[in-house]
Amino acid sequence: MSAQGNVAPVIIKKKKKVGGGDGHHGGAWKVAYADFVTAMMAFFLLMWLLNATTEQQRKGISDYFSPTIPISRISGGGDGSFGGDSVFSEDTLPQDGIGATNRQPSESRQARGQIGVNDEGTDKSAHQSEEFERIEDLLRGRTGESMVSEMLRRHIVTRVTDEGLVIELFDLKQARLFEKGTDRPTKLLEQLLDLVASVSLLVRNDIAVAAHTRAHPVVLRENPVWDLSTARANRTRLLLSSGDVGDTRIRRMTGHADREPVTRNPMSVRNNRVEVILLR
Repeated sequence: MSAQGNVAPVIIKKKKKVGGGDGHHGGAWKVAYADFVTAMMAFFLLMWLLNATTEQQRKGISDYFSPTIPISRISGGGDGSFGGDSVFSEDTLPQDGIGATNRQPSESRQARGQIGVNDEGTDKSAHQSEEFERIEDLLRGRTGESMVSEMLRRHIVTRVTDEGLVIELFDLKQARLFEKGTDRPTKLLEQLLDLVASVSLLVRNDIAVAAHTRAHPVVLRENPVWDLSTARANRTRLLLSSGDVGDTRIRRMTGHADREPVTRNPMSVRNNRVEVILLR
């Protein structure tokens, strides 16, 4: 036997490798598609915002991303950032909106726009506060010259707010301003309103009238609080305007129902009250 007969035959195996798939079967296209969808969503969101905002709002957004840099056009002789001028000066920081530029100047000629005060603004405000304090002193008897008896004084609370001087007249358990469940005033309310009318003559401020009522049980089929508070406010307005106050000083009349209680118990009679506001 020859030597070749003892050699085992050589077998070659070829393995076919299967790749990760063609290009369209990969994940790269998903990233590109997601970027496209995000860009389209941002585009439509931008279109919606442009349609839903006003020109002034768009101007404000634009100014937010490109803030104005204060530049002094006229040197004040100083060596600071603004050349000696204030950042609020009209020459230092021109305003294109509602600021006090040459387009919309204020009386004080400062960049305060529509909320600017004139030279007499501070004095008028201080004088108004003094008048309110004087009226409060008369109603509370602080100076010994009170115009109010002790019986009436326990129905009066005063406070100064941003709106003006609020004179609050309220019910007590044994002394009501109106007959129960109606807008018919009692003698007590007439006396209190005569007093309020007399002190209101010390100033020339306009007057607002508001009425509040206590809450009623929820079992009622028809809750009368809105109609009742409005009727009581109107009755108070009529009593004031029929006297020395006159109808021209009454600016508004509102009924608040039981929405603004002053006690924890919304059904307390203390929540039955009327407010006469001497407006600023």
